[in-house]
Amino acid sequence: MAEELYFLKTNPLVAKINLYNKLCNEEDTILSFLNDDKKTSLELIKNKLQDSIEHLSPDELRQLFNWFKFQYNSNPVNGNENNEEVKTQLYINGIDLFHEIPSGLTQTFDHILNDYEKASQCNLQYISDAEKFNRFLLYGLFYTSLAQEDDNEKRILIDYLKSQYPSIYEAAQSEFKEKKNGAGFSKDLHSETVLFDNFSELYDATKFYKGSIIQINNK
Repeated sequence: MAEELYFLKTNPLVAKINLYNKLCNEEDTILSFLNDDKKTSLELIKNKLQDSIEHLSPDELRQLFNWFKFQYNSNPVNGNENNEEVKTQLYINGIDLFHEIPSGLTQTFDHILNDYEKASQCNLQYISDAEKFNRFLLYGLFYTSLAQEDDNEKRILIDYLKSQYPSIYEAAQSEFKEKKNGAGFSKDLHSETVLFDNFSELYDATKFYKGSIIQINNK
């Protein structure tokens, strides 16, 4: 089953101090979220934080993420999950959760990512530098825009970006045309239309960013 997909920026210096101290002070609560041999897992995470939070594995980062969600979603606001408090606490500890894609869209997002990786021969790991990540976002913007060519407002943005990145547009256009007559295309069309806004928001949030972008799913 598809899960939510989260996009993170990190501040290694803040994590080295704040997140490390939080782990030391709240060891009893974090242990239940770690894999087997919990004490050893915790020490490994703490050691990596002293170097850089970006050295954590996807599983280690996911375990920390779920720990934060448990801690701060347990104080709901008006009966709803307190997601803003989770984001605030993550940010205080060196993790900026700046965008999330809901579970209903992640499968289509992954399909677009896989197509981009094949076309570009560039494999985006769970952590990638912003420049490489932004080239994928441009591809995603172009691809999803082709599902709604009658939207004049969106065409203004796409026409401008297309003039700046013609080769990425051509790759997205070629893939879209190939998929257009394939099985399941109409089923994905709605998701692609909605994903345009996600790609646009991700692009706006990262186009001037020079650090690393991390993707994790919430298993």
